[in-house]
This record gives sequence, structure tokens and C-alpha cells, in this order.
Amino acid sequence: MVVSFPKIALLASGLVSAVIASVTIANTNPLIHFHGRWDSSPGTWWAGSGLKLNVLGLKSLTLNLGSHTSSPLAAVGVSVNYQPFFTVNVTQGSNVIPLGNLPKIGNTVVRLNVEGWQNNRINLQNIVLNTGALLIPYVPSKLAFTFIGDSLSAGQFLPLGVDQAWPFLTGEFFKAEHTVIAQPGAALSDIVSYGNQHGLSYEFFRTEDDGYYYTTDHNYTTPWDFSRDHPQPTHLVIHIGANDNAQAVPQASFIQTYVAFIKRLRTLYPHQPIFVFTPWGWPNSDGSIGQYYPGAYQTVVSTIQAGGDKNIFLVDTTGWVTWADVFPTNQHPNVPGHAKIAANLEKVLTTWGLKPQRTWATPVLDL
Repeated sequence: MVVSFPKIALLASGLVSAVIASVTIANTNPLIHFHGRWDSSPGTWWAGSGLKLNVLGLKSLTLNLGSHTSSPLAAVGVSVNYQPFFTVNVTQGSNVIPLGNLPKIGNTVVRLNVEGWQNNRINLQNIVLNTGALLIPYVPSKLAFTFIGDSLSAGQFLPLGVDQAWPFLTGEFFKAEHTVIAQPGAALSDIVSYGNQHGLSYEFFRTEDDGYYYTTDHNYTTPWDFSRDHPQPTHLVIHIGANDNAQAVPQASFIQTYVAFIKRLRTLYPHQPIFVFTPWGWPNSDGSIGQYYPGAYQTVVSTIQAGGDKNIFLVDTTGWVTWADVFPTNQHPNVPGHAKIAANLEKVLTTWGLKPQRTWATPVLDL
């Protein structure tokens, strides 16, 4: 595999040995690979937003976080060299990130993201690395998912938040970049719903999630600059509508909003495949499933297809989630339930023709 940092050239150049002091990485450093949505502070919004680092000679990593960081803490998921994510609670100030046993020589890939759908803001001031460390480019995967949804996608109620949710698991399976634009309680329709001031048909196009409304230092929204998505998504997956139904949005109105939303997405993503989930419904202890908007999703997809767009696909999730797959107190998927949903989607996508990447685009090399 051809990579962007020839190891022999790096060593021969003396760059590693030339670094003789602890390394402070400014938050404007272009070698920090930001993913998800960050405001200008820079601070995170939406579950799963974060950053990736590729570092030669890494032994220690400290995040210095500013005053916009969630108080009393923000839970972040950390993965070192593509190992499973674990949680680190961070606060305003200096935060040492545990890295475990690292190779004595070579590069280390650190992936870090906010886990929660709320209290999910980290305000990056700078990053401090150990003496002798060298930040080098992170190469993103050729595959990049954008998932759009509500609590059923954002990982609400899961111990590790979005890092255990089906969108995140699917992205990891394909060795892809993945962005989750999902907010518990939010409808697709631009209405007030369970504390959300806007629906996803509005908020998707903003930097901030609906938590902005309750944040005194940032009680406003700003348009999201989609050119900042690096890479641009190659595939989009949408699962939404439960909260529209809960707010008594008529089916005809929901269909109209959904069709308009997809047409607006097409102005940003003219050729990317879009996968529209039908609801798996609300499982009950007696084995029944509470459904909503029967036939609506089929109508949305067929309407778009009739307009000439053949790159939109219906994903029938009937039977994917049963009573055993949900928390009995709220009917949201539990940890095994999310894993089951991810496995079902992975099967759908591989059957459709999408194959996982053989390796991560930024390899971990032993120099």
C-alpha cells in the first residue's frame, strides 16, 4: 500500500530527532483531522464529532480544553491504533489521555470523539505531545457515511453513547469515516419536539445540534459549511420519523417534508446513494410491534425515483428489532440490539455491492 509518509524518508530527514522539546499542537494545525461538526471556537456539536491524529513516536497526549467544554464533564471515546473505543471523561483544563502500551518505534493513530447526544461539547485549545513526537498526516478512508436520525441513531441510553450505536458500528465494519447527525426527540419536520426547537429538515444544515438552545454561551445557530466535510460522504443513511408521529404530524405532511428534504440533500450530494430506512417500530413484551406511517417511506422513495433519481434505496427493517433487543423501560435498542441492527445493515449494504475496505487508509506501521 502506498502511504503519505514514506518511513525511510522521514527517518533520513532527521525530522524525528530534530524535535527536542514537548510538542504543542495548535488547534489550527492542518494535520489535526477534524470530523463531524465543530464551531469556530473550535468546539464540538452532535454525537460522534471529534478528531483523529497520526503521530510518530507518541508516548503521551494531553488535551487542553477551553471554557465551552461541557460542565461538569464530557464523555469522549478514544481508540488507539483501531482498537475498541473506551471512555475518558474530560473537563475544562488539562486532560491526559491514557494510551496503553504503544510501539517503541512507529506511528500511532488516535481517534477521539464525543459520545453523548448532550453534554457533548469539547472546546479544543491545543494538544500537547511528548518530547520527540511528530504529528504527520492522517489519511481518511475512501468510504464515508453520513447517518441522519433521532435517538434511535444517536445512541441514547447506551453506556458508551454513539460509539455503541448501529451507525457507528456500521462505519467501523466498513473501515469508513462516519458522521452521525442525529438528535434524540427531534422530528424531521421543523417543529418543536421534546425540547428540540427545530427538526432535522432545518438542523441538518446547521453547525449546531439542538443543544444550542440551552447553552448560554452559544444560544444561536450558524450555517454548516459542507466544504468542511473531509471527505465528503460517499453514502447516506436516514432513519427518522418516530418523533413526527409522536407530535401528530399528518402522514401526507411527513411525506411532503421528507421528499423536500431529500431534494435539498441532492443539491449537496448529487450522486451519492441514499438509503431510507422504514421504521422497525416499537416492540412490546407481548411480541407485537407498534408501527407508524405505514407505506410512507415507500411513497417517499418511489416519488423520488419517479422524478428520475435512481440512486435512492428503501431499506425494509421489518423484524430487525424485537422485545429482546430493546430496553423495556423506553423501547430503544439496547447494546445487543444496536449490534443486531448494524449486522442487518451491513448485510444489506454488502448484498447491494458495497464492500468493506481491506485495511484502514492510515496504516499503523512498525518503523
